[in-house]
Amino acid sequence: MANIKFGTDGWRAITGEDFNSENVILVTNAIAKYVNDNFGLNKLIIIGYDPRNMADVFSKLCADILVQKGFRVLYSKNIVPTPILAFNARYLNACAVMFTASHNPPEYLGIKFIPDYAGPATSEITDEIVNNIGQTIPNSIDGSFEYYDFSKDYFAHLEKLVDFEKIRNSHINIVFDGLYSATIGYFDKILKNHKIKYRAIHLNHDANFGGGMPDPKPQYMQELINLVKNSVNTVGLANDGDGDRFGVIDEKGNYVTPNEIIAILLMHLVKNKNLKGSLVKTVGGSTLLDIAAKKLGIEVVETAVGFKHVGEAMRKYNPIIGGEDSGGLSIQGHIPEKDGILANLLILEAMAYEKNTLLGLKENLYKFTNSKFYNDRIDLKLENQDLVKKALKRAENLKSLGNANVIKINKIDGVKLYFDDNSWILVRPSGTEPLLRIYIECDSTEKLQQFKENIKNANIA
Repeated sequence: MANIKFGTDGWRAITGEDFNSENVILVTNAIAKYVNDNFGLNKLIIIGYDPRNMADVFSKLCADILVQKGFRVLYSKNIVPTPILAFNARYLNACAVMFTASHNPPEYLGIKFIPDYAGPATSEITDEIVNNIGQTIPNSIDGSFEYYDFSKDYFAHLEKLVDFEKIRNSHINIVFDGLYSATIGYFDKILKNHKIKYRAIHLNHDANFGGGMPDPKPQYMQELINLVKNSVNTVGLANDGDGDRFGVIDEKGNYVTPNEIIAILLMHLVKNKNLKGSLVKTVGGSTLLDIAAKKLGIEVVETAVGFKHVGEAMRKYNPIIGGEDSGGLSIQGHIPEKDGILANLLILEAMAYEKNTLLGLKENLYKFTNSKFYNDRIDLKLENQDLVKKALKRAENLKSLGNANVIKINKIDGVKLYFDDNSWILVRPSGTEPLLRIYIECDSTEKLQQFKENIKNANIA
């Protein structure tokens, strides 16, 4: 049996190695026991899968086991994005099991358990599931299985959140990069249903994701970037492998960071949609978000890194928007789970309301906040967790980096040091391996490079 752990977004492992039939059976039985213990056998369970190799086979194995245990199971007719399955968890008052490894390399697969509140499972839930590994509940003859289309009610829900008529009438030039992901057949279908014109590339499912990564970052969207650059006044949109993250390219072919997108959408939702409430961001989110929120008179709720923490805060505070710098967000009135489909639609809506380009929205954001920040991250692989703990202690004791002095420390997640020159660094463990992640933000590219050098010289690790 593998050492099965649920990280910030489920259990993931390499297909054919630790992700095998034996371990899928173990995890499925553990989930069955959790659902039975907390809800009973009458609790509906819904199951979906992304385009990855063997995701359909292992998800069907999971469904068969749960039916044998006596559960009623609705199984997706097709590959389905995580946010659509998550929405249906709440809509159908069900627990969901999603077979995905999100933006991880193609050789990985994973299982994500989504409770009926439609957000990532909290640590208490995943801890209970892990403690159930090796246990099972008796079989029952009362189970049932049904293929199901999870898109219809989700599409209907989007009608309440997005002004499709305004987008259609704005005649924005759109290129959608399917990136071989789960949103193919969903995001493009939404645009078609509302007669919104677009062009598309990579609009076929591929378990190897075209030889790249199912991650909407610039290095994996070069074809999209080049197409946008060679087109007139065009924006590019993409999602990750299971559709919960977004990637946005502006009219000049520049990658628009998630921090910028969250800030632009916060301004849009306040000004044009009259939403009230707070902003939820992680401790790794940009100071840009804090400045934008302050100027809008909006409270900021800060969480640990990972959307399960953002989702938990969204359920508690019902904010205008919640997001993280890795490319996930959701809004008030939607589910407490990141949704890359909705994020892309909201960008189009913001452009339509403002009658402006994405470049124009970015310029307005910088003028409004009178600030601009630059980010980077250093990942340091260490030999064991003891070295990680020592590195965190050294970071906590830092008084300065180069000419910048520490003025405040935040320990929500790892150690975040704020400096007197508007810069900050966040030093935190990965949670699943002896890896130290060091996030850096400065207000100039020159300062950012200098900070990276100063961090190396500080010998934190």
